[in-house]
Amino acid sequence: MNLIKKKTVDLLMSYMAKDPIKNLPKMIDLAESIDKKGMHAGQIRTMRETIINPDSVWSKYVVSLFEEVDTKCLRKLVECFFINSTLDNDERERIKEKYDINIPWAILMDPTSACNYTCTGCWAAQYGGKESMSYETLDRIITEGKELDIRFYIYSGGEPTIRKNDLIKLAEKHQDCYFFAFTNGSLVDDDFCKDLLRVGNFTLGFSIEGDEADTDFRRGKGAYQKVIDNMKLMRSYKLPFGFSTCYTSKNTYDVGSDEFYDHMISLGARFAWNFTYMPVGADAVPELMATAEQRLWMHKRIREIRNTKPIFAMDFWNDGEYTCGCIAGGRRYFHINAAGDVEPCAFVHYSNVNINEVSLLEALQSPIFRAYKENQPFNGNYMSPCPVLDNPEAIEKMVTETGAHSTDFLKPEPVGELTARTRPVAEKWAETANPVWDAYIAEHPEKARLPKD
Repeated sequence: MNLIKKKTVDLLMSYMAKDPIKNLPKMIDLAESIDKKGMHAGQIRTMRETIINPDSVWSKYVVSLFEEVDTKCLRKLVECFFINSTLDNDERERIKEKYDINIPWAILMDPTSACNYTCTGCWAAQYGGKESMSYETLDRIITEGKELDIRFYIYSGGEPTIRKNDLIKLAEKHQDCYFFAFTNGSLVDDDFCKDLLRVGNFTLGFSIEGDEADTDFRRGKGAYQKVIDNMKLMRSYKLPFGFSTCYTSKNTYDVGSDEFYDHMISLGARFAWNFTYMPVGADAVPELMATAEQRLWMHKRIREIRNTKPIFAMDFWNDGEYTCGCIAGGRRYFHINAAGDVEPCAFVHYSNVNINEVSLLEALQSPIFRAYKENQPFNGNYMSPCPVLDNPEAIEKMVTETGAHSTDFLKPEPVGELTARTRPVAEKWAETANPVWDAYIAEHPEKARLPKD
């Protein structure tokens, strides 16, 4: 970390440690000074309008972080995630312009396809433990990523904590980056918590499907209680963590309920990452896809939660209005599976290249990634951002024209088979979402722009 960044982090931490409420405005002033090009002006303005109000839920959220989370973990969050990865992106923008490609904010990668669970509807359950990326490959991806100014690395799988020793080594080596893993939580123990505390720049999101019945239905008997126990364990170590849910036709109203969120917050969860079920893979269960009515309910519900509860809640599909459409294909993130196939998205199992054969820069220049850049956004209605779930004709066109191959480990899936499952759902969602979006644009005409960033 250079001297300016170090001084900035020192200032932020001293402001917040002494008197978080009083010094919140100074923290926001510093964020503005770092964001020289105003790329995050909207988010910073929102922070100024909400966080500095001592009665707001966000002010209370920030204060609780400094009261309940380890200081080193907070410092690494500010340094590696807030500054290195989110605000200070001048070099990333320069490289993007030089090569005329997408350079993402984050890379999602699977250290292994192995998993100790067999969750209903999860393609990883089909793959077994046949594929893994070596420590050296993971390290090379991160090293090359830093050369492109990418500082945020997310692990999925499989169950990534099967490789927890390697993941800790990577976090320890790359202290200028921030790391996050989606996990079923079953392998968290005291030793792992101590390692997370030591490195400071690595946190977890526990996968949970609502209450005990819904979670155990999808993940197996005992899965729910294991998550709850290990959330409590992480809180006892003053570690930050969150949770992720997959909302389906079965559990949408449960995972969006006050009762569920209040319980997660009481256990110490700091963020929530919501996904809707995607019918990807040979054993997909289309009946689990959320209905248009359920998805619209979740769209509204997440916004209510943000205004009323001290937790940072995100919705991978329903936040398109904030990200101006789809974030995949390297626009904000992309995915590398355990076999090394470089995919535009965790839910788009098609690729032209393998990371074992090309550099990260070359992967971002591959045909399907260029197709994403040329075609984003896929819909002027940002409530329908996804080329698979909302605009299936888009993914069919890109896969066909670029010659991308199916990366499914066991049963290659022609893109037409995938879109046959999503097209009826996309049509119903359009009928529901288009009137809502039209009304929104009437009140916020500036949101009608179609950026190509």
